[in-house]
Amino acid sequence: MSEQKRTVSIHVPVLTRVEGEGALDLRIDNGEIAELRLRIFEPPRYFEKFLEGHHHTEIPDMVARICGICPVAYQVTAAQALEKLFGVELDQWARDMRRVFYCGEWIQSHSLHIHLLAAPDFFGCNSAIELARIAPDAVRRGLRIQALGNELMDLFGARSVHPVGVRIGGFHGAPAPARINAIRDKLRAALPEAEALIRWTASIAVPQDDQPFLSVAMQHPTDYAIETGAIGVSDGLRIEADAFDAHFAERHEPHSTALFCSYQQQPYLVGPLARLNLNHARLPDAVKALLAETGLALPSRNLFHSLVARAVEILLALHEALRLLDGYRVPDSPWVPVTARAGVTTGCTEAPRGLLWHRYEMDDDGRVVNARIVPPTSQNQGRIEEDLRLSLLNFGLDQPDDALRLHCEQVIRNYDPCISCATHFLRLNVERT
Repeated sequence: MSEQKRTVSIHVPVLTRVEGEGALDLRIDNGEIAELRLRIFEPPRYFEKFLEGHHHTEIPDMVARICGICPVAYQVTAAQALEKLFGVELDQWARDMRRVFYCGEWIQSHSLHIHLLAAPDFFGCNSAIELARIAPDAVRRGLRIQALGNELMDLFGARSVHPVGVRIGGFHGAPAPARINAIRDKLRAALPEAEALIRWTASIAVPQDDQPFLSVAMQHPTDYAIETGAIGVSDGLRIEADAFDAHFAERHEPHSTALFCSYQQQPYLVGPLARLNLNHARLPDAVKALLAETGLALPSRNLFHSLVARAVEILLALHEALRLLDGYRVPDSPWVPVTARAGVTTGCTEAPRGLLWHRYEMDDDGRVVNARIVPPTSQNQGRIEEDLRLSLLNFGLDQPDDALRLHCEQVIRNYDPCISCATHFLRLNVERT
């Protein structure tokens, strides 16, 4: 007896447990995927245009407003790009504290995603509130870790949401030793909790969805890349930030207000799993040992291992913050003088969700002539659509409609998309005849 084929049309009008507004359209005709579109319809935010004409001293605080979850990434990327153009050499204190500041963001963002956004999917829950009923200790632990990340951001940024502590040349101020000692005690106490978090995420039953994909992440000769390094691809490419445009291209798709990015006309992955795939050899020994206990083989081809990757990066960030705060001293000055000059500059760092790239053209007065920002979510969009296609085929197109819908949402949420960050102003070319 031949299997009966069906036609299914699934529309997810609003994706929940993601930052921003997006939707998914899926049409299955005669047992085959005929249409699959991840639609981003959040209005363009014009941030790159807003920056034009503004003085370099304003840029870190302005770009922080792009995202309330990962403002440090935008601040540090912009500051470092402009410091490169202006020939600014940060002292060791400022370089170390920038990394500590960034660690705080990784801790809070990863913990938020694991516990409030992604984990409920793997327990059949609709929210973290439901998850807390069956795994209360895990959720409480996650909220404590997230709060610690926020506290670390507040330490150097004066507040954890849209912090204002970064300036071109360093920081506006330096925390007092007493505050550093207090946070070090909390970081040290959080290590066992972060270790337990890795074991917990590794124990969660996730779909065994093996897929080929390219990993793209920053790489550093000695450290696990966070705020410094070159751009690496799993095919062996290594480039500096200023060569990004020679290898990566953005394009507009009619169904999305966010741009799609490709590498050699292929989708690719950025984010915690891409970083872990490329940089696991740079993990501290204690983190490597615990990762080995989980049995996770790297590089991984299962995107659902992103959950464990985020937990691993939380533990890494705790270790890094403790290492860099050891022997903390208050510097003579938390910043160095800056002399603006005209030119074009680029910079990149690893936001919690992946590679973040900035390009600025500046005039002689140190004002922005042109700005371009490529966030992680726009880089992941092509990979998300490809993942959905492959994952649905593996899941089975004959599954009930509700099961297909939930599976699609689970796949998308696994990337932790920050949709507000990804919406761009589109260049308009008009021809008149």
